[in-house]
Amino acid sequence: MMSAPAPSPPLSAPMPTPADMPATPPAAAKPRLVVIGNGMAGMRTVEELLKLAPDLYDITVFGAEPHGNYNRILLSPVLAGDKGIADIMLHTHEWYAQNGIRLHAGDPVVKIDRRRRIVYSASGKEVCYDRLLLATGSKPFIIPVPGHTLDGVIAFRDIQDVETMLEAARNHRHAVIIGGGLLGLEAANGLLRQGMTVTVVHVADSLMERQLDKPAAALLKKALEEKGLQFLLSADTAEIIGPDRVTAVRFKDGTEIPADLVVMTVGVRPNIELAKEAGLHCERAIVVDDTLQTYDPRIYAVGECVQHRKATFGLVAPIWDQAKVCGAHLAGAGHRRYVQQATATKLKVTGVDLYSAGDFIGGESSEDLVLRDPRRGIYKRLILKDRLLVGAVLYGDVKDGPWYFDLIQSKTDIAAMRKHLLFGQALCMQAA
Repeated sequence: MMSAPAPSPPLSAPMPTPADMPATPPAAAKPRLVVIGNGMAGMRTVEELLKLAPDLYDITVFGAEPHGNYNRILLSPVLAGDKGIADIMLHTHEWYAQNGIRLHAGDPVVKIDRRRRIVYSASGKEVCYDRLLLATGSKPFIIPVPGHTLDGVIAFRDIQDVETMLEAARNHRHAVIIGGGLLGLEAANGLLRQGMTVTVVHVADSLMERQLDKPAAALLKKALEEKGLQFLLSADTAEIIGPDRVTAVRFKDGTEIPADLVVMTVGVRPNIELAKEAGLHCERAIVVDDTLQTYDPRIYAVGECVQHRKATFGLVAPIWDQAKVCGAHLAGAGHRRYVQQATATKLKVTGVDLYSAGDFIGGESSEDLVLRDPRRGIYKRLILKDRLLVGAVLYGDVKDGPWYFDLIQSKTDIAAMRKHLLFGQALCMQAA
């Protein structure tokens, strides 16, 4: 039985015309990615995401500093006067606009509501997210001795710190750097270059003890003293003195040295307060899995704020690896897994070349191969164990550092080249 024809529209209702019909269906809204942290780790992850899926997300970035993303590693040359702020910018404000990214610079996120998936900024902005990337980095550790809040006591972490140091160099004379690691030595060199009298105070009995053995550290200290730096080793700071601005530093043995500026470079701590307040699982840092995902599957984290398999991170190489893995998973190309790799440290401290890799301490079951050439300023120490190279420290001549690092990583049997190993790859290849 045939059905009755559909009734005709009433004469008062106009028939739709092609002009009234939408040309295409309305586009679905893009998922929203919010990035908390406008530093190197977060923006490298965004770069990796854009390579794979440039149009996938509606991206919003919040940063605590009023700048675009810059290379924090190059703050030392800015302090020394070799570079300007423009020279170290990685992503200008124009770059964000060109890539359709909303940047809220100088407006840090102060709260995450995971249930409603909203972040709240210091200025009162509220932004919803479908995916959230935490790249909150780390905060410098300030030794909580009496006087640590005085004017003139700072860290060496960002552009504002550099500007404060440059201002101090124009108006004051005595600088004290607390911390004899790489960052402290770079700060000391920069302030020396700016005309200040600089003393480096270090609680250990040798400089850069995490990267160098004592003979190499002694060579470094001598070279830096020749440049004009002064050092107090095995010195434990007890108090920073001053009525309003710092005037001196006192040590636990009762001695004092004058100070118009105190720069603390004694390490950093992962910046995890925001994550903890949001209820994310944290130990020393924000705990992530091999995809850089937190215990909340909508939230990822990268960089100095993360803890992966009990390890935390401060060097660029592993953080770049994290960014590549995290960017791929955000893009939906989730076949990558983050794997921790051994890292070598190549350093250039105020014109002195240094390289260290692996276990440079050694032990009872290891043996050392050592080359000293004081006239040329060269020191090499290779640590061997069971026919393998397990560590290396190079001072002055570091060209074979990557080759030694490859031998360490690949666990190459070096027995056949043992006699020539100290003299580098070229001679070992000739003798093979």
